[in-house]
This record gives sequence, C-alpha cells and structure tokens, in this order.
Amino acid sequence: MSLFFLVAALWRTPVDVVHAQTRVTQVLAFLFTRIRRIPFVTTCHGFFRANIGRRIWPCWGERVIAISDAVRKHLLQDFRVPAKKVVFIPNGIDVDQFAVALKTRDPQHRDRIVGIVARLSSVKGHRYLLQAMPAVLRVFPDAQLYIFGEGSMKFELVHLAEKLRIQERVFFLPNVSNTPDILPEIDIFVMPSIQEGLGLSLLEAQACGLPVVASDVGGIPTVVKHEVTGLLAPPRDPQALAAAIIRLMSDRELAMRLGERARKDVAEKFTVARMTAQVEKVYREVLRA
Repeated sequence: MSLFFLVAALWRTPVDVVHAQTRVTQVLAFLFTRIRRIPFVTTCHGFFRANIGRRIWPCWGERVIAISDAVRKHLLQDFRVPAKKVVFIPNGIDVDQFAVALKTRDPQHRDRIVGIVARLSSVKGHRYLLQAMPAVLRVFPDAQLYIFGEGSMKFELVHLAEKLRIQERVFFLPNVSNTPDILPEIDIFVMPSIQEGLGLSLLEAQACGLPVVASDVGGIPTVVKHEVTGLLAPPRDPQALAAAIIRLMSDRELAMRLGERARKDVAEKFTVARMTAQVEKVYREVLRA
C-alpha cells in the first residue's frame, strides 16, 4: 500500500535520485526506483541483525553511506556489501547553533554537573552511569546527574537510583526539542552506550565545548579521540566511567583542553556543509553510472 501511494505521488514528479534512510524506505526505494529506472542511495545509521530478510532482499542501493567507520566495517563484514558501494560520510551538525558557554573557559569553574541526553533505552547504557555515580559522589558529594529523555526504562532507572541511594543527586528531566538550550547547563557530558552508530548528541555537546566521557564502542571513536577530544571508557564498566568523570572533575585544565579541542574538531570535520557536499558528490556519482 505504501508503495502504491509513493508511486502515485511521485510518478509525475521529476526525480533523479532517491535517498532512503531506514529499512522500510530502503525497500520502498528499491521497488520504486526499479519501476522508474532511476538510482537510489541508502544511509545506514547503525547496526543491523543479519536476518534472512536482509540477506535475501538487501535493497542497499547503488551507494550505501555509512555514518561511521564502525558501521562501514559492519556492512562489509556482516552483509558483504561490495566495498566500492560503501561510502563513509559522518553526520554533520550546524555548529553555529551551539554556543560555547563562558564557564567552559573559566579556570575557576567547578565541574560538578554530569549530563546525558538520550532516549531511556538499554542500548544507551544509563544504568552504568547511575552505577558509576556513588563512586563519584564519594569524592565530590556536590556532584549531580541530569538525565534528559523519555523511554521504556524510566521506571527501572528511577528505581535503580533509589536502590543506589543517590536519588537526591539524580534528576530525570523530559525530552528536549532544542538541545542548544540545555547543554550549557551541563559540565561533563557522558554517553555510556553499549552500541552506537555515531553519537549525534556527543557532537552537539562537543560543539558547546563540553568535555565528554563515552564508551569505546561502535562509531563513538570516530567522534571521541581518547585524551584528545574526550575520554573513552570500556562499555558496561561503571568503575571506568566513574574514574573518567572524577578525573575531569579533579583536573580543570584537562576538562578545558578536551572541550576546546573537541569544539575545533567538530567545526572542522562534522559540519552540515561538509556532510552535504559529500552526499552531493555521491549523487553525482550514481547519476553518471
């Protein structure tokens, strides 16, 4: 039915290239472009199960954009997508929307507010951040944790905070539609994911000049270079997370240096303009093929 409406809506519309962003739209794009005899491109934002449906009917397109090197390797190794089809183009953000808070350049500022902006899902690793906080609070009793987001795990995470007896230092806050408004409230941004395609919220935090701590998984190392633009910790390791957070709280010079370098890195490598130019190049390639 979706294919019928798509064909009806676009049949008379001049379309040169179709770009699909999800599995459902990949399948629709494959069918539609075979009818119209035009090329299509797909973007893979994460990791997929190598189920029989994807193996029999992959629907990858003439080019497959991988948003991180880890996703690129996943496509090559787990799905045998031909290397000539796969293009690594990281996501980009509008850096100008993210102002650097004055406190990030203040040597006297005390970094005490830890924050995460992510849906409350097991894959985001919130439980490990909560489990890290008692160790942080033993060293810095005035530390606080802000958790922005909604999701199926909220009740479980609230209960875990109570079980750890840190509920008075943890604040569960709603989803935000405009992250530039709330990121300046955070001192140290943490992403303890157990799987991540790239980590868009990491880019946004770095664009604000915040020091970040993140899991060394998936596409995160594309964004966070350990000891250069942030600190990496093993996944599912509350002790390592706590040690990294305590280190940043204890070393103001390090926090400032990482945040400043991260902001420069995002402005050079992860902008919307850079991403757009690379995607347009892919469009030109498939049109010439």
